[in-house]
Amino acid sequence: MRSLEQHVDVGAYALGVLDEAEAFRFEDHLMECPRCAAQVTEFGPATRQLMLYRRATPRSVHPFAGPGPRLLDKLLDQVAVRRRAVRRRILYGLAASVVVALAGPALMMTVGGRGAEEAVASAEVRIAATDAKSGVWAQVTAADKAWGADIELQVKDGAGPRSCHLVIVGRDGSEETATGWMMPDHDARPTTMRGGTAMHTDDVAFYDVRSNGKTLVRIPAGG
Repeated sequence: MRSLEQHVDVGAYALGVLDEAEAFRFEDHLMECPRCAAQVTEFGPATRQLMLYRRATPRSVHPFAGPGPRLLDKLLDQVAVRRRAVRRRILYGLAASVVVALAGPALMMTVGGRGAEEAVASAEVRIAATDAKSGVWAQVTAADKAWGADIELQVKDGAGPRSCHLVIVGRDGSEETATGWMMPDHDARPTTMRGGTAMHTDDVAFYDVRSNGKTLVRIPAGG
């Protein structure tokens, strides 16, 4: 993979559309490219909004409503042009515009259910674990919402730098990547990230902190 292609792939990696081999090569690139590592973090809000759209869209919606390659290219182009001015605020707005363009009737349905969303209990689940082999400690705090769960992750890992991500594995075997980050160089202080998942806490089997396809620490969900 050429260097230019690796820089372009930052959006595709953050949105989870790279295949396993491409994602593995890109994670190697992240180890040596602070710019791409920062951009992966900035794509977090857009990734989460697309995930929430998938959760809110009923099965009856025609498949043409799904985002295609041309939409992804357009999203990446807009991010590249606008990020210099107001990075984080623009990304939130861009994510919202993508959802509005795609969801259509599905969004009208969810607006009507605002009261139901507010009525959902937001009980927090806080669990932690340390891996004896890697020495990595992680704590997950999850709060149920109508659309899934808010996730806060704290990690202590003194073996950086390395690219990591939090993978949430459901009881049905499905997987979702909630967030990704670049672990600092030999820094054992806690690093905090935020993300989200379409799964509710009762649907989760365990939380994995992974790097280059290897599990650094696994946190069983319990229950």
